[in-house]
Amino acid sequence: MAAGKTTAATALGAHLDWAVTDLDTHIESQEQQTVSEIFTTHGEKYFRAAENRVLSELLPHRHIVIATGGGTFVSKENRDLINRDGVSVWLDVSLKTVTERLASDDTRPLATEHDSMALLYTARRNAYQHAHLHLKADPATTVELVNHIVAYLDQT
Repeated sequence: MAAGKTTAATALGAHLDWAVTDLDTHIESQEQQTVSEIFTTHGEKYFRAAENRVLSELLPHRHIVIATGGGTFVSKENRDLINRDGVSVWLDVSLKTVTERLASDDTRPLATEHDSMALLYTARRNAYQHAHLHLKADPATTVELVNHIVAYLDQT
């Protein structure tokens, strides 16, 4: 959630010369609705099912960087898919940074008020502990993050 996943994924894809896709954007394209509209029209459960379906379609491809939504990795099924078929990276930022980045963003259906966002942040951190690679992204630059990820990939 507002950790810079899409920015880092785009830079990583460019560095590796791999395809890059944003999971939320991919879902929006398939559903012909924004994430906020999907949440409003169909609910979170429907969105999470679409998220799992799209992940299942994308993960078998090689040489692709997928920027997931903040809640994607919370699902054990998604987590297992990602960790089995790819490399998961947790870009760890502080709640303060998340709050600052989301202050003017009304497109995030689950991050609309500070108290609920703090609970969401804590719950998601527990899931993110299962990522292959944990990077402190606060205050790392995108270039530093990419270099750490590439070094990790070179070791695996």
